[in-house]
Order: sequence, then C-alpha cells, then structure tokens
Amino acid sequence: MLLRKYPTLLFCLSLIVFFSDVSADDYADARAQLVAAYQQADYPAMRIAAREALAARPGYPGALFNLALAQALDDDPAASLQTLRDLSSVGVDFGAVDRDEFAALKGLPGWSDYASDVQRLNEPIGFAEVVATLGTGDFIPEGIAVDSDGRFYLGSIRHGDLVRLGDTPETLSSSKNGHWSVFGMRFDEQGGLWFASAAVPQFADGEEDIGQSGLFRYDLASGEISDKALLLSIDDAHVLGDLVLAPGNVIYSTDSHTGVLYRYSPESADFQAVVDRNVFGSPQGLVLDDTARFLYVADYVGGLYRVRLESGETHRVTIEANVTDYGIDGLYRYGRELIAIQNGIRPNRVIALTLSDDGLSIAAARTIASNLEEFDEPTLGFVFGDDFFFVANSHWNRFGADNTLPAGLSGPIILRVSLLPN
Repeated sequence: MLLRKYPTLLFCLSLIVFFSDVSADDYADARAQLVAAYQQADYPAMRIAAREALAARPGYPGALFNLALAQALDDDPAASLQTLRDLSSVGVDFGAVDRDEFAALKGLPGWSDYASDVQRLNEPIGFAEVVATLGTGDFIPEGIAVDSDGRFYLGSIRHGDLVRLGDTPETLSSSKNGHWSVFGMRFDEQGGLWFASAAVPQFADGEEDIGQSGLFRYDLASGEISDKALLLSIDDAHVLGDLVLAPGNVIYSTDSHTGVLYRYSPESADFQAVVDRNVFGSPQGLVLDDTARFLYVADYVGGLYRVRLESGETHRVTIEANVTDYGIDGLYRYGRELIAIQNGIRPNRVIALTLSDDGLSIAAARTIASNLEEFDEPTLGFVFGDDFFFVANSHWNRFGADNTLPAGLSGPIILRVSLLPN
C-alpha cells in the first residue's frame, strides 16, 4: 500500500494517498515533471512528461488518463479521444465524459461510440448475494476468513479488532493484545487464524506506533494470541498487508510499503526476504500456483508477477487479453484462473484471469462482478468451492486528508458470487 489503492491521477486530488514517500523511479520523476508542467500551463511539456511516464509504466491506467488530459489541454482532441478509447478498451473509466477539460472531444465523430462504451462500463455486471453484515459503520474491513464451521471473520483497519460474525458478533482480539490494524488473514491446518497487522495513519489508537508491522496468530481453542512476529523497524516503516500459507508451515507476506516479499517460518521465528526492494512498487495480494513452487503477486502499481520461490526470481506476467492487471488488491486462484479484486481502477470489479499453459501470461479475462450497489471499494476475499466471498464496502476511499471518516457509513457487507462461467 505505498499509494493506498489509487492511481493518483493528476486531477483526482481528493483521492487518498496512503503513503506519499514513493520510491523514486522513472515514473515518479516523469509524473513530477507532468504536474509541474500543468501548474505552469506548459501543455506541450506536460504531454512529453505524460509520454515518459507511460513509457516507464506501460499500460498504467493513471498514466494513460494523464496523457489523454495532456493531449486535450494541448489542443489535440483526436489524440486525446484515442487515448481515452485505449483506456475504455481495457475496462477503465475515470470520468472523462463529465470533465470540462475534454469538452472539445465531444464534437469528434468517435465521441458517441466512446460515450456509449463508458455507459456500458458503468452498468452493473453479475449477481451477488449478501451473506453477512456487521453494523459498525467505521469498522473499515480489509481481510476476511472463514472457519471449518462456516463462520466469517473480519479485521478492522480503524480499530484493530478481530471479529467473528454471527447473530451476536464477537470481538476475539483487539489492539490491547499488541496488534494494530488487521489486514489479510488465513487459517492454518491447526485451526489457528494468522493475520497481518500494521500501525497505519488510519488506525485510531496507535499514532506512536506508526510504521510497525507483523504477523499474529489467534488460537481459537485458547482464545488468545499464540504467536507474534514483528518486523524490525529501525529506519523504515512496514505494512504487511496480505499473506498466504504454504506447505511446510511457511507464510509468505507482502510489505506494501517497502515492496519486499517475505518468507516467515514460525519454527525459526525468522523473516527472510524472497524478493527484496526495488522490484515491486506496492505489492498487495498473493496466491500460490497449484505446484506451490511459484507465487503470483499483484503489484498495485506494477501489475502481476510470478515469483519462483526457490530462487526469488520474478517474471512480469504478460497480458494477452483485453484487460489491465493494474490496481489489483486481493488475489486468489480458481483452477487455472486468478480471481482478482481491482479497486485501483474505475469501475471497481472482481475479475477472473485465465493463465496460459506455462503460467506466464493472461490468455483471457472475464468480469465476475462490477458496479454492484453494495460496492464501496471492495478489498479481500476467499474462494470456497465454486463461489467467491469478499468484502464489498471497505470505505477506504472515505478517509479524509486528516484520516477522519464521515458519519453515516454502512457497516461491512460480505458478498458471494458464483465463479462458474455463465
């Protein structure tokens, strides 16, 4: 979560920046030049910078939108419309139809087709069943898990609570037990619930701990935190945001702040870097392949990667389908498909990405759910049989610049969708 789940578009200044100290790279440099050129109304220079940003991060929706904006401001509406159509062709719309900066495009022959594409993009897709709710509006859920009895568990970003849902929800653990915001969670074979936790600015009760992060295990039998593994935080902040359990009692976890992919063994109580810094920008969801030799990692600002766990070698997954792999939060596996929750693009959606035979590219894609009325930044979920359960309304996007929340938010909603092809 380097950039808490947003592409940080030039004109969407109200969007939340989770952590602003993004590692310097070609994209960041080009985008800084783009912003400076816009502020000076130097639109030819803005256009050049937008091209450089796109070259640094090919296909990145935020970069494409900024290029379209620069082209429109630089009096090249035809080029701007083509760039917007490139965005809509992969299912992305950042609201250009309603922006004054794109008014000159509306007289072009292809505008009506583009507007029709955008209208279709913003129509609801899929059917979802509400299977559980919680009445706490400022809960801000992230991770979700289910036990062998079919009971749901949620973690709170705002309050750091671990809650079991039911007719009478139970708070099983709170920040009094030494953890902070509760992120991704998974049950182990012994029935213990491992979860990632971090002290982030949106956590209400741990300002003095910001930057600390670790893995925790809640033991259902004893009702206590049985394991605690903290990342040392001498010079850097950490945010372990998601985790996956592998054979041999091994845990892999992504640090979305530093970009490191960690391997943790409860037996040795030791964190090891599988992929070190400067590879991933903001790694989020992760899932093992069927051999458990490879791990797929969703880099929020860098797309999908496959990691060879034995060596840490990374391979950028290529996209052969008409889809974008940016902005993925939760990532799961259903046969040969990767199930992804995309909340870093608009509209938010749940998609299924079909892997090629060698597992190195996405050969096809389908949308499972999009634009559902319950959606307000969906986050994480899990696959159970032919169904996918996920958090529909995290409300991450409702935090203000001072990390306050508006009144009247709905409590967490858990949805179920079928993964069977129509």
